[in-house]
Amino acid sequence: MLPEYKTVYRGGEGEITEKKSRFIANVAPVASEEEVLELLEAARKKYWDARHNCFAYVIGERGELKRFSDDGEPNGTAGKPILEVLTGEGLSNTLIVVTRYFGGTLLGTGGLVRAYGAAAKAGLAASVVISKLPGLKLHITTDYTGLGKIQYILGQRGLTVLDTVYTDKVEMVVLTPQKATDAVKAEITEGTNGQAVLEEGDSCYLAEIDGKMQMV
Repeated sequence: MLPEYKTVYRGGEGEITEKKSRFIANVAPVASEEEVLELLEAARKKYWDARHNCFAYVIGERGELKRFSDDGEPNGTAGKPILEVLTGEGLSNTLIVVTRYFGGTLLGTGGLVRAYGAAAKAGLAASVVISKLPGLKLHITTDYTGLGKIQYILGQRGLTVLDTVYTDKVEMVVLTPQKATDAVKAEITEGTNGQAVLEEGDSCYLAEIDGKMQMV
């Protein structure tokens, strides 16, 4: 069974200023270390005149891979607090890069830890975070007499219909959360007096985005 986990759907950018030092956080979804390397290279080119590009990332549906870098800041003052924001939010497959432009005043280790952590949170606040739920495609075949009842059940549960084909019968493909599939099938079977044919299809991930359950 696929695991449920939180991740970033759309990355964002957040910025804070601490004693004239600018901390710019860029957040992005990532699925591999190759993607991480590409994004880090892009950040270094974009902020070529910055003193530090510190980062942390978590990869894997169960957060199996965790890495961070202080990029020249004192040990443990930059990458680790960024990583702690990621793990504290329970995020996987996510990269946060925090770029610092030095403002001329030393912040001390405690100040750096707070600033990098706050910048990472600002970046996440500007991003779209989702919970990816294990789901599947439920194939429904019904005659026209059962269609209205099925549409009512799907509407009540807020389920998304991916596809509908109308011939002498109606064939539908519906996205259902795995944990709700048995209940959905039971409702449809009861509502159509067992006349609907229900077949479980491919597993997939679902997430609520802009108020609608989508495949992600």
